[in-house]
Amino acid sequence: MKELRLAGVGDMEAANAFLPAFTADYNARFAKEPRLAKDLHRPAPAGADLDEIMVVREERTVSSSLTLHYDKMLILLEPNETTRGLARQRVTVVNYPDGRFAIRHKGLALPFRVFDKLRKVDQAAIVENKHLGAALAHIRERQEAYEPAWNPDHRPPSRNNLRRPAETSDLTPLTGADP
Repeated sequence: MKELRLAGVGDMEAANAFLPAFTADYNARFAKEPRLAKDLHRPAPAGADLDEIMVVREERTVSSSLTLHYDKMLILLEPNETTRGLARQRVTVVNYPDGRFAIRHKGLALPFRVFDKLRKVDQAAIVENKHLGAALAHIRERQEAYEPAWNPDHRPPSRNNLRRPAETSDLTPLTGADP
């Protein structure tokens, strides 16, 4: 912060000592009186559950395989008597501010598992496998010992359009057009 640097503050104790003077100066320059001095905040209702009020709710459609997509994740509903009848129906994904989320249908919480499509494979775990080099060398030796099952120079004629015209000159075109 520029003010700390200009005041020569370099450690936590000096910053704590500087804070009261900075707050008073900041408030003197930028504070505004409220239009009404009366506190208009209302207390939360006695029965209000703030954890349920301060959530993000989004509707999703359940697929026929009891899955749904939310936030780049594939959510798999656990098959039971309740969830089996939810194919092609709407459910609510409830996302709490602390990172939890729930799947609900008509207020009933549904059991689910998450398949994270963005999960990465740890490449270091694969490379550090000491048996991988020996296994690949063994596979290479076994593959070199086999004769090829077909000769690439003597391919059977094919009627697909994936070959060059020179290779298919002896074939009649399927469309009747000139090759």
